[in-house]
Amino acid sequence: MCRFIETICINDGVIENLSAHNERMNNTIRVHYGSSVMPVFLEDFITAEGCKGRSRCRVEYTSAVEKVEYFPYSIREVKSLQLVNDDTAEYSFKYADRSVLDRNFALCGNADDVVIVRSGMLTDTSIANIALYKEGKWFTPKYPLLKGTRRARLLAEGIIEEDIIMADSLHKYEKIRLFNAMISFGEVEMDIKNVFPIFEK
Repeated sequence: MCRFIETICINDGVIENLSAHNERMNNTIRVHYGSSVMPVFLEDFITAEGCKGRSRCRVEYTSAVEKVEYFPYSIREVKSLQLVNDDTAEYSFKYADRSVLDRNFALCGNADDVVIVRSGMLTDTSIANIALYKEGKWFTPKYPLLKGTRRARLLAEGIIEEDIIMADSLHKYEKIRLFNAMISFGEVEMDIKNVFPIFEK
């Protein structure tokens, strides 16, 4: 039986983007367990009480919520990225099993994280969606490994645009940002020169 997770940011006592997490969770349940399963609402299971600063709420579920945990959160420093090839990488749902991400992260070498490349196209890092900047606009990969909740919100607000971003076209961009439910857009940014090309054996 597949197990899935939602990672929700609680910031200064405010539960962020809850409707998007509910939507993704219930879509996952419908796909894997059928449309007859009753919808689940995270607000029935999580609370901001006792959470100070920025906290990470981890919800594990199958067809129903199985476990809720809370952790203090601080952003891991990422100053460089290594492109790695993995045409078989698949993480279209937020699985509790992160082995596909972990095996790619193990290839980061001297970089702080990886960007997984599938069929020549950039997707995500091991922890975040990405956006690349050129000509005054931010572009996010059209085919990410996981369609994150913050990514959906940024697209809806017109802050980022979808595009196919090829690994061999990095030189066309100026900088890159990482973002996810816990990392706001603009908190982690680096020059494109700090994204290292795929190592050819």
